[in-house]
Amino acid sequence: MITLSPGIERELSITTQFRHSGDGASTPGVPWLPMSDVHQLSRGAHERLQAEYEDLTTRGRIEIAQAIERARELGDLSENGDYQAAKDQQGHMEGRIRQLESILNNCEIVEGAADGVVGPGTVVTIVYDGDADDDAETYLIGHIEERHDELDVISPGSPLGEALTGHGAGDVVHYEAPTGTLGVKILKVSSH
Repeated sequence: MITLSPGIERELSITTQFRHSGDGASTPGVPWLPMSDVHQLSRGAHERLQAEYEDLTTRGRIEIAQAIERARELGDLSENGDYQAAKDQQGHMEGRIRQLESILNNCEIVEGAADGVVGPGTVVTIVYDGDADDDAETYLIGHIEERHDELDVISPGSPLGEALTGHGAGDVVHYEAPTGTLGVKILKVSSH
């Protein structure tokens, strides 16, 4: 008889859930998430993440398996730094694969908001109440995976992102920050 630790026993007792799409289809093994947990991605970010996922699950897994096999051939695994490094690299890669699966299985592709209105995929320039216009900050509104070389990203679900969404240039919005309520004036809104 095999005795399982309470943590492993709990993990094994969790039943597989299904994620349901709008057409009634389901994907086994992928947890169903409420709409608030849906990742909003631009088409470009979705394509980039899909390509990264395909690369890691094909080329990446083959290369790491080969590195582990080469390290095994060097002898004693308990003192084999190459083997440990390859296993660590494999663990990091598999973690990224699971993260990508979660994002890609629970995402919706969003097109930019209407012209001049802040929404996912837009670039917004703001200034905080009391600051001069030359202290303006520019951000991309979107998912953290929306990489942009020159801009920091604000999640549309963050307090600032929620306050900005749906507003346009000239509007002043307020949001709750850890230090209290802050006011922000929107100077400019443009497409990504």
